[in-house]
Amino acid sequence: MARRSREAGIIKACVLGAALFAGLATVAQAGDNKLALSGSALIGTDYMFRSVSNTNDDPTAQVEFDATYGMFYGYIWSSNTAYADVEIDYGLGITPKWKDITFNIAGLYYTYMGASGSNFFELHTGASWTGGAWTLGINDYWAPDYTQTLGNSNAIEGSVAYAFSQKLFNFFSPSLSGTLGFQSYEKLAADYTYWNAGLTLGFLDHWSADVRYYDTDYSKTDCFNQSGGRSNCDARVVGAIKATF
Repeated sequence: MARRSREAGIIKACVLGAALFAGLATVAQAGDNKLALSGSALIGTDYMFRSVSNTNDDPTAQVEFDATYGMFYGYIWSSNTAYADVEIDYGLGITPKWKDITFNIAGLYYTYMGASGSNFFELHTGASWTGGAWTLGINDYWAPDYTQTLGNSNAIEGSVAYAFSQKLFNFFSPSLSGTLGFQSYEKLAADYTYWNAGLTLGFLDHWSADVRYYDTDYSKTDCFNQSGGRSNCDARVVGAIKATF
């Protein structure tokens, strides 16, 4: 298992290096790129991370700041969490395109104020295809040495989304989306399958409302061992309001 994890890490590191090289070569030719700044704020009934509650079933408030330059992007994201005073995540990556396919290669760093021993890094690799109203995606999140106890971790997930062309009540822009994923650990912790599906309603240009169903196949005992709460992995419906700026 450890050998396979090391080999997977080497392969992913090579993929990241090749993508970064290609991105640097491409951006040198894109003289019309401009730096764009944006952000968002969200209030939700729960903070779900791979269909597991990170707030022990309590509400969440989240803020994100984004910067893009051509295919390059970076972000800072923050939320309340049950595991620390506050969670602050950082991401830096590139999104090269080929025809209707957009690739995504990024480094993600999760930090927890007041619980720095829980900080970890993930390598995100993925691709999405958009055709008309449909978008299909596949993503992988690999964390080397996620914790000393669990070793490496890996999550792979597929997603599908459909955006309706007509507005609902001449006001909302509806879309449906869903994700199916599998989270595995190198040792000790139980692997699990997770999924979600929901409806998003965009309105007033910069606002959206999302209602989403989450579930996992974790037992209550495995859920408690992994998240500290026996009900954190139970099926639930989560609502959220988001504003972008």
